[in-house]
Amino acid sequence: MLTGDQVRERIAGYVDAINSRDPHAIADLFTDDAVHADPVSNPPNLGRAAITTFFESGIAASDGWTFTAKAVHTCGDHVAVDFAIAVEGGGTTMTIDGIEVFAVDDDGRFRSVHAYWDDADLTFG
Repeated sequence: MLTGDQVRERIAGYVDAINSRDPHAIADLFTDDAVHADPVSNPPNLGRAAITTFFESGIAASDGWTFTAKAVHTCGDHVAVDFAIAVEGGGTTMTIDGIEVFAVDDDGRFRSVHAYWDDADLTFG
């Protein structure tokens, strides 16, 4: 099992990958059979290919974004991230504030991530 510091390093790599807007770099952080639900109320993306497609769609629908991990809390092979993502598009910025909960395997890849946010967590500016 990874240490808390190693898990935090994996989250730092996730933040960098998200901000790179490279869907393959993001998906490479996940196991082949990972479960990705963003938000949890939507049907999950199952597997690395579906995760790649999810991020390709988000990149195509936006002009840019900045993802920030405001706080990272580890517990064994799980980590909860208090995040904000400011998504630019159409001359406006939409910010989502939420929580993502990850399960990490012994190699440091994400087995699952579940994002918790809804319309009450959106702001526009």
